[in-house]
Amino acid sequence: MQNIATSNSSEQTPTRRVVMAATVGNFVEWFDIGVYGTMSASLSKHLFDSTDPVSALLSTFAVFAVGFVIRPVGGLVFGPMADRIGRNRVLVITVALTSLSTAAIGILPSYETIGVLAPLLLVVIRLLQGFGAGGETSSAVGLLYEYAPRDRRGFYTSLSAATGFVAFVASAGLALGLTLGLGDEAVNEWAWRIPFLIALPLGLIALYLRSQLDDSPVFRQMQSAEELSVSPLRETFQKARVAMLVLAGLVVLKGVAHWTLQTFMVSYMEDTLGFTMTESFLASTIAMAVVMVLIPIAGIISDRIGRKPVLGAGALGLFVLAWPAITLMTMENALLAIAAMVLLALPVAAYDGAINAIMAEMFPARIRTGAMAIPYNVAVSLLGGTAPYIAAWLTVATGYKQAPSFYLMLAAAVTLVTLIRFVRETAGPRVTVSPEN
Repeated sequence: MQNIATSNSSEQTPTRRVVMAATVGNFVEWFDIGVYGTMSASLSKHLFDSTDPVSALLSTFAVFAVGFVIRPVGGLVFGPMADRIGRNRVLVITVALTSLSTAAIGILPSYETIGVLAPLLLVVIRLLQGFGAGGETSSAVGLLYEYAPRDRRGFYTSLSAATGFVAFVASAGLALGLTLGLGDEAVNEWAWRIPFLIALPLGLIALYLRSQLDDSPVFRQMQSAEELSVSPLRETFQKARVAMLVLAGLVVLKGVAHWTLQTFMVSYMEDTLGFTMTESFLASTIAMAVVMVLIPIAGIISDRIGRKPVLGAGALGLFVLAWPAITLMTMENALLAIAAMVLLALPVAAYDGAINAIMAEMFPARIRTGAMAIPYNVAVSLLGGTAPYIAAWLTVATGYKQAPSFYLMLAAAVTLVTLIRFVRETAGPRVTVSPEN
């Protein structure tokens, strides 16, 4: 194994290879999930009974949610495993699972060919994706956090979140490029498979980079001093129950806002508001690009002024902007729709810039990845996986096109109350907690 870090100090600045190895797998995971959301309309036509388009689309979102149901199990398995055998070893396993399962969607026979087996196989694939994804975020964040200097932890951990949106931009941009180059008909007929198949070479690249990487200096220090937890899962529930509940409250916004913005909005614009596929993909791509650029900036700001102000700006901003933004979108003007998506993107970027660092700072190194993975994946599973379905259902059930905005506002309110009431500052000039390495 190639030695990436020449020092055991947790203050070492991560090398470019460390950052790439930690984030490329995150890119693959979110590219995989982003492709599913972006191509949801095409999936519904080919892998479900297309005689009832509304039911087929809702079924597609329901299967999307299935992948999230298994994520807490993945978190329970991979989070404590990363505390016991190392962050990087777990990252190798998770990227292999997510990339192989995503590529399998690209070769899945259609409903017309194998009937009900098509959606059943899709469920199995989504379960494998979700199981692998359960250990990805916490392990990647833990690795970056434990390599980063104290005063730049917000920036380096934000790169993991930013890379997720790079993947969203790539998946949406690829869909847009396919649509412009081949046309809506070709994408709906066969070209929708291409983005899923691309996951395989991406996964191989990530697998290689991670297999060449040493674990974090902090983990190796604990390993050499024989300070690793013998039973990380038991220790996590013994020592971090309250903190994990607080983290779950903080992640409510992430679960709802991410998957509403990234997965639901494309089909909402196309199927409910009547925009073309090209217009929908363009609006999504621009919004994801805005988030991608602003997340590291928000991470830097969180290092200087603290995590709470940045997280609070994100939660409050989403609460205030959700209804006006979606109202703009319902005016069925493409430029206004793009502006609306950007408005929603701004608070999401602020939130994502600080959330990863504060997650890691809430827990000691011995149980860090497990304590992050469990509440994170439970919250994302319950709220993120179901967000597109609930948003679509609210729109259909009420007949009110702005109905999804109220779900976004509720999520923002829960996170904001949790932040104000239960979270102490972990960085910046008003720090009240001195986080362990």
